[in-house]
Amino acid sequence: MRTFEKDLSAPQLLKLNYLARWFQVFEDRALRMESPDDYHEELLRQADELDRQGLISWQEWRDLRLEADAAYLRAVAGDDYPSGFVSRSM
Repeated sequence: MRTFEKDLSAPQLLKLNYLARWFQVFEDRALRMESPDDYHEELLRQADELDRQGLISWQEWRDLRLEADAAYLRAVAGDDYPSGFVSRSM
């Protein structure tokens, strides 16, 4: 990333950093498994912040929110757990 960083404007660099943070949360399997609701809310919050600051277009904001929704649905469906995993309460 540092190779082309000098060629970016301040707003572009800010957008890149915010998107990197969004994707860091998006890929946080532990958070997604522990608390799908918190995971989803954080992704939505960060997408809204990008929009509030005018760093992304409406379409980009929508796409981030759709990705967050899809990841949330996969999380509550248990897609992060190995197949055949059964949770047993004691």
